Amino acid sequence: MNRLRLTLLALALASLATSGCVHVQSWERASLSDYKMNTDRDPIKTASDEHVYFSREAATGGRGVGGAGCGCN
Repeated sequence: MNRLRLTLLALALASLATSGCVHVQSWERASLSDYKMNTDRDPIKTASDEHVYFSREAATGGRGVGGAGCGCN
């Protein structure tokens, strides 16, 4: 049992160590700012997502704002 916990801890630490932010070079930023990378490029999907968000959260707008749902941004 102790060996299993140690293995799971090692896997968790390895996954944390390999994930994270990536430094984007200046010549790579053009492809990231392309229109195809925009998540709001489809107005019908955006309206549908807004409707689902409003129905679930009873709130309108603010999809890009972080928070925990408690109202304290």
